[in-house]
Amino acid sequence: MIITKTVNGRNITLAMAGRLDTITSNLLSTELDNLFAEGIDHLVLDFASLDYMSSAGLRVIINAQKKINNMGAKMELTGVTESIKTIFDITGFSKILKIN
Repeated sequence: MIITKTVNGRNITLAMAGRLDTITSNLLSTELDNLFAEGIDHLVLDFASLDYMSSAGLRVIINAQKKINNMGAKMELTGVTESIKTIFDITGFSKILKIN
C-alpha cells in the first residue's frame, strides 16, 4: 500500500492506493498515530485508489475514528468504492463513519 499525505495546516488528507490488509495496516496505523501526536483538526481518508480492505484495515479505521472523537476533531472518508462501502454497511461502520 502507498500512502500519500497532503497537509494544509491542521487539515490532513491521506490517500491510499493498493491493499489495506494485515500486512499493510500497521503502516497506516503508524502514520495515524504520528498525526494524532502532532494534533489535527480534520482528517480525510481518500479510498479512491484502495483496492481491498481486510478486517485489520477496518480495525485501524474504527480506532482512528475513536481517537478523532476523543480529540474533538473530525474525520471523513472519500472515494469509497462500492465493494468497500459494502464492507462498511455489513459491519455497521457506515453508521459510525462519515462517508462522502
